[in-house]
Amino acid sequence: MNHFFLSLIVIVSFLCVGCAQDKCKDDCENAISSSENEVNWSSYGNDLSEKRFSPIAQINTNNVKSLGLDWSLDLSDAIQFVSTPLAIEGVLYFSGDRSIVRAVDGASGELLWTFDPQIHLHSPRTIALGWNVNRGLAYLDGKLFIGATDGRLIAIDSVHGKQLWSTKTFEPTESKAITGAPRAFNNMVVIGHGGAEYGTRGYVSAYDADSGEQLWRFYTVPGNPSHGFENSAMEMAAATWFGEWWKTGGGGTVWDGITYDEELDQLYIGVGNGDPWDYDLRSDGKGDNLFLGSIVALDPNTGEYLWHYQSLPGERWDFKSTQDMILTDLLIGGKNRKVLMQAHMNGHFYILDRNDGQLLSAEKYAKSTWADYIDLDTGRPVLSEEAKYRKGGASRIWPSPFGARNWQSSSYNPETGLVYIAETQLGGEFSIGPDPEFRDKFLRVNILVDYSEVTQNDGTGSLLAWDPLLGEMAWQVRHSSFWNGGTLSTAGDLVFQGNGEGYFQAYHAHSGELLWEIDAQRGINAPPISFTVDGEQHIAILVGWGGLSSFGLPVFSRMGWKYKAPGIRLLSFSLSGKAELPAINNMRHQFTPAATSDTKIDIDKANAGNALYHNSGCGVCHGGGLNSAGSGAPDLRESLANSNYSYFKAVVADGALLPNGMPQFTDLEESEVLAIYEYMRQQTRAALNDSRLMLPEYVEIKSERGRHEY
Repeated sequence: MNHFFLSLIVIVSFLCVGCAQDKCKDDCENAISSSENEVNWSSYGNDLSEKRFSPIAQINTNNVKSLGLDWSLDLSDAIQFVSTPLAIEGVLYFSGDRSIVRAVDGASGELLWTFDPQIHLHSPRTIALGWNVNRGLAYLDGKLFIGATDGRLIAIDSVHGKQLWSTKTFEPTESKAITGAPRAFNNMVVIGHGGAEYGTRGYVSAYDADSGEQLWRFYTVPGNPSHGFENSAMEMAAATWFGEWWKTGGGGTVWDGITYDEELDQLYIGVGNGDPWDYDLRSDGKGDNLFLGSIVALDPNTGEYLWHYQSLPGERWDFKSTQDMILTDLLIGGKNRKVLMQAHMNGHFYILDRNDGQLLSAEKYAKSTWADYIDLDTGRPVLSEEAKYRKGGASRIWPSPFGARNWQSSSYNPETGLVYIAETQLGGEFSIGPDPEFRDKFLRVNILVDYSEVTQNDGTGSLLAWDPLLGEMAWQVRHSSFWNGGTLSTAGDLVFQGNGEGYFQAYHAHSGELLWEIDAQRGINAPPISFTVDGEQHIAILVGWGGLSSFGLPVFSRMGWKYKAPGIRLLSFSLSGKAELPAINNMRHQFTPAATSDTKIDIDKANAGNALYHNSGCGVCHGGGLNSAGSGAPDLRESLANSNYSYFKAVVADGALLPNGMPQFTDLEESEVLAIYEYMRQQTRAALNDSRLMLPEYVEIKSERGRHEY
């Protein structure tokens, strides 16, 4: 069995990027001034209701076969992309790894400017918490807003790419990171943070869009009662916690899932998992632990609590309520209801009345065994016996901590009435770890999960169309890849999605029939957008597999995508597109272990290095057991450092590659650095004799692409 400590830290491996030239900034200004009345994609979910639905129907089921490439922009200095571009009056803006922001002319694909916040200068160690990703930007009145990994919220002039202001949302020494997109409305910007496993207390904050001044902050879990409570909501929440939870932080981070309701003037935030995962350690095994795993409604003007719904009382599975929330109206029981819909990672599709948080529906949309069902009268899950794992045993439940879906965005087409979900299937066998202290230098390691694939479709994903009114699946297209892209639905009765195999595809929104596809030649996790230039509809998508895909689990590593290999780019399509996508050698599945020195491996040091490698966070980027998925960081078995300890020490301990985004591990003693080095050499030597690393079974996996289920 292949066990992994799930509370791992990301070690971000970046490369620096240069600044834009003045000519490019002038071109950007000209491009914006020459484009008027275009159909924009101006917010993370298109509009503030986050439907990710485009009302443009120029590209439709009848003509999508004629969709062609307008242009492709190679971004060779990038590592991976998971973000949603914005399209404002003919200019595309998008964020990427290292929180770098770029502007591109939507008509020509010309890079106009690049803004690099240089996160390595602000947080040389804790940038490892950031998953090497950034999911997007906010836009308001000529300003772009980026949440940098190191905790800064930065305003940028959208024309020239110049910083207007910057404010700290947390100190760089804190165990927090920003990976999600801010939301901007009513002259304010709202942002949360990640880091629930690292001894942090979650919150969400609002800032003045013109000055960066903090307007309010709402904590999602209570602090030390002896210090008093910030508000009555925290006093209420504290009654649901036990023991000395504040000493470990509590968790509850809002790293994604922020939606503003223009109609009701309410702000909804999705709250994450607990810290530590172990319910017994966190809260003496008692209490609901508000507001973990909850959707919380706030007054956006003051940050005051309005109502909440908790999907996960006593959360203990690393489940979060941070997935995107869709706002719409539905006719339920003969009554028009203003609702909030969330396809939760726990496998249930929740529909809430957004006036007061009343639960209206919570059907299972995917394989889910942690709860038998959700009681609509109480709103609480009826837990399965397997979900109540305790010391002395192990319980297999679905989904795993990767979820029945993760952060990849869903879309809702109000014309078809369907929600289109990037579903995943993988279970996990949960057990209590052997260390009662659950602590080490940087992590909380106490819950172990075995991710083996044991049932049909485990380790795969799908595009799933869900009917929220009927509470049932309309259709499903299963992908061989587990980790796929977010979705876009359009008035042309189309659903667009990229997948982990590297195909960008268009499906019939009513039936799931595959109508068009292109081989993008590299895996896709980012969601597409729709916009117009000179009145013509375009579809754009960022290509570059990433996110959590560096864990090194088979569901990721068998994809075979290589770190910084060719194919990371921005693509634009339209009905008049005539360009050819350049063929590349994306180096997929290539593996060339580096030579190690002839020095004998010190087995004791290598064993110690094994624990240090995984418990200090190396394994999240570089792969468990050095079995890297290769997209987010180099495969260390191919590193020249295998035969040069001085170079390895300079990189890991001395920060030689800090400008490239590689964290500086100042918390490691030299003996610990040497132990990790020995472990790396040991694994590399083993790889030299492992003929299975080329993954011949991939051919069989790929042949299943496009399988339908109804």
